[in-house]
Amino acid sequence: MTDVPAVDPLSPIRSPELARLQRRSDARGLLRLGGHVAAILVAAGLVTLALERRASFGLLVAAELALGFTLVTMFAAMHETVHRTAFRSPWLNDGVGWLAGLLSFYNSTFYRPYHGRHHRFTQLPGKDPELDDAKPTGLGSYFVELSGVPWWLGKLTTHARLALGRTASYPFLSEQSGSRVVRSVRLQLAVYVAASVVSIAAGQPYFVVYWLAPVALAQPLLRAILLAEHTGCTEDGNALTNTRTTYTLWPVRFLMWEMPYHAEHHRYPALPFFALARAHRGLGPHLTHVARSGYAGFHLGLLRSFGKARSLTERA
Repeated sequence: MTDVPAVDPLSPIRSPELARLQRRSDARGLLRLGGHVAAILVAAGLVTLALERRASFGLLVAAELALGFTLVTMFAAMHETVHRTAFRSPWLNDGVGWLAGLLSFYNSTFYRPYHGRHHRFTQLPGKDPELDDAKPTGLGSYFVELSGVPWWLGKLTTHARLALGRTASYPFLSEQSGSRVVRSVRLQLAVYVAASVVSIAAGQPYFVVYWLAPVALAQPLLRAILLAEHTGCTEDGNALTNTRTTYTLWPVRFLMWEMPYHAEHHRYPALPFFALARAHRGLGPHLTHVARSGYAGFHLGLLRSFGKARSLTERA
């Protein structure tokens, strides 16, 4: 992570270059989607192979984890489509977004207004809905967060509440958008029920083996990635200081649809995913939080901060 002097946040990238970067593409979106779906199918094939050959428990878990990571990172695909930057065509953004949410246990119809509020009020206490989920402040809350248990409980509660038509708890939903969300969530839950019924009728745990177990196993990996986006950043409206960009391996960037370039995304939310790396060249020097040592480095630094805070408390 690096600290830099304050700069004018209005013009790190000039208008002509920004206009070029904002051009969207169905072809590039479909290419990324095709690669992501191919990764899911390959990982599912590894799970099938492990089961058919009665591989060791360790190999089966590794295959399930690989499948799970390709599924939970469909969240990133949904995120891009919610911004309508994944594709040029609106119908592709809407259709792919809903299916990506289905695979990752999110709902794109709900996430769009929720995430819109997050971008409008990023890191502003009392306004950014993401701040309603408390960030870890010590080892205990850190490992609870990474376990994914709070996420599962939150998603189950939210989906159930919305399926029952209870939208009053979500101030970013209007009467019209609330009705759309209720219908969308009900359809999503119906798909899960149908998949479970098919599995039971077939006498095989397909739903558990190829979706529920992998998603549960890999959820901590997604939690670890998302925790880096704003934790420890400023709680104000400056996109150059309230969001972190994280350097990471290409496979992670690929499956996360370039979301590790998160400060670039927050500063220029209209940029398609494939333009974020280029935007980083111009914006990178102006960013306060850049995790150059990757997610491992970020988490080690976070753990050290817990230790320092504990030492200060003990001395007081």
